[in-house]
Amino acid sequence: MIEFKLPSLGADMDKGKLLEWRVKPGDPVKRGDIVAVVDTSKVAVDVEIWNDGTVYQLIAQPGVTIPVGTVIATLLAPGETVEAAEAERRSRPSPPAEAVAAEAAPVAAAAAPAVAAGERRRVSPVARRRAAELGVDAETVAGTGPHGSVTLEDVERAAAAAKAAPAVPADVQAEKQAEMRRAIAAAMSRSKREIPHYYLSELVPLQAATDWLAAENAKRSLTERLLMASLFLKAVALACVKYPDMNGLYREGRFEPGASVHVGVAVSLRQGGLIAPAIHEAAKKTLTQLMRDLTDLVKRTRAGSLRSSEMSDPTITVTNLGDQGVDAVFGVIYPPQVALVGFGRVEERPCVIEGGLRIIPAVTASLAADHRVSDGHRGALFLAEIRRLMQQPETL
Repeated sequence: MIEFKLPSLGADMDKGKLLEWRVKPGDPVKRGDIVAVVDTSKVAVDVEIWNDGTVYQLIAQPGVTIPVGTVIATLLAPGETVEAAEAERRSRPSPPAEAVAAEAAPVAAAAAPAVAAGERRRVSPVARRRAAELGVDAETVAGTGPHGSVTLEDVERAAAAAKAAPAVPADVQAEKQAEMRRAIAAAMSRSKREIPHYYLSELVPLQAATDWLAAENAKRSLTERLLMASLFLKAVALACVKYPDMNGLYREGRFEPGASVHVGVAVSLRQGGLIAPAIHEAAKKTLTQLMRDLTDLVKRTRAGSLRSSEMSDPTITVTNLGDQGVDAVFGVIYPPQVALVGFGRVEERPCVIEGGLRIIPAVTASLAADHRVSDGHRGALFLAEIRRLMQQPETL
């Protein structure tokens, strides 16, 4: 029997609220399938399964807040029988009292209707995204779809009705905001307490990148045009390939180099706060692919439609606060990652080029890194590589 535990969906998450199951007992699943929706302190996330198998038990009930690492469902491994699973379950010791308190009674192992008594209604992905855009709580909307599922039309009607209804009390909104800030504070306090940070910065000339970008975008349609941010992401990803001690996780007293470069992109939420979901395999993607992924990721982040792998997979984070008008940003590392790269405002600055003083576009790139894994010398080489790559944008 395979135990499926609530994964950590970010450094600042220690618990989550199960909103709905997307599967029922008896359903076959494969790795990567979305099986549940969980509300963190920041956003609702589509949770993926990590194994192939057949759903055996749904242990946690929708509406329950569950600690990270709690078993929320069990699966039959390929080829495993119900009888074998039952025998294994009976042979296991009883869970500790705190786990029992966090979990609801198991759903029967036999096939069940899509919405059983006591469960919350199913919500289609498009309806959930639209609800997030309109500020509607999809869990409270009466569904008219199959098995009582909530459709896009149901959300639209609820939003129209809400215009005439009293607004959500300010104290409720304030408490949600306070909960988010507490979670962020706890994660960042842990980071500063456990990680020996060191900081470096480098002025990166952008004349070559600016000229190349203007010429390249002139050949493209409006929807396919690139932003400077896509060049920043690709340069960081390629620098990580050359300096792998900046790309990976520090867990259980040792560094685990990332097998691939999954760049976490810091995205601000409309209700306040930041999250940093991953763009996977960033070093292997073209600038066009990175730009599409970045646009899609920001849109889905703010619509509340992220996947759990996007929250748990980042191996390094990039934050870009240039649009906020700051000259430079020196961030706090997201544990268990070991580095964070920041980019400030792109602006005209005096630079010495080939022995002469010129006014050209430039940006300050900063690095926050973990001294347990790298040192200032390696960090300086890493930033120098980002600077070098940005002088050859046609190679990115």
